[in-house]
Amino acid sequence: MSWTAVLLLCGAAYALKLVGAVAAGRVEGGGMASGRLDLLVVPVIAGLIAVQVLGDGKDVVLDARVPALLVAAVLVWRKAPLLLIVVAAAATAALLRAAGL
Repeated sequence: MSWTAVLLLCGAAYALKLVGAVAAGRVEGGGMASGRLDLLVVPVIAGLIAVQVLGDGKDVVLDARVPALLVAAVLVWRKAPLLLIVVAAAATAALLRAAGL
């Protein structure tokens, strides 16, 4: 890939972020539109997490990441500190992988 293509893609990524920031700034005072935007964030993030945990190309994979996600979800529900959540989920996945699961 050439440097020109890399720079163009970087510029496009920043332009997209700028459009999102401007749109969010305009919607923030919009009342009903802001509520719809807030409702959209949670399912989008949940979908991204599901794809990263369960996806492996075109296949669905159930491995050590699934119990680690469940541990993280319980700790989030219990309002644990973020560092504890990350360490506990990573330790769960590492222990299960070391056990051969």
